[in-house]
Amino acid sequence: MPTTSGSLLLTQKSFDAADEVRRFEKGTVEVVNVADHSIARATFLPGWRWSEHVRPIAQTELCEVEHLGYVASGRMTVRMNDGSEAEFKAGDVMAVKPHHDAWVTGSEPCVVIDFAGAATYAKK
Repeated sequence: MPTTSGSLLLTQKSFDAADEVRRFEKGTVEVVNVADHSIARATFLPGWRWSEHVRPIAQTELCEVEHLGYVASGRMTVRMNDGSEAEFKAGDVMAVKPHHDAWVTGSEPCVVIDFAGAATYAKK
């Protein structure tokens, strides 16, 4: 709920009461809208892969969303369309440009807080 103090606008929200929840096979994206920003908590289960589980929603060859995020738990590998690849693990900060595929690495769910791609990710 917004609270105004002088010229400062202070807003507090929780992913536990997300403004929007997007579900797809092996994943969930919870979105909160704060001021002019959308922030997501994305949970990807083991076996999740963008090209298998989100491509049918996005209807693009690769993910066309830019991500700026923090990996809260688990591991994820991202491969760019030029073939470059990186694995992100809990505690890592990630910046990923559009034109990529991604998948969960290992047997633990991967949770990512995304500060850039929430407005359009996995949205029909």
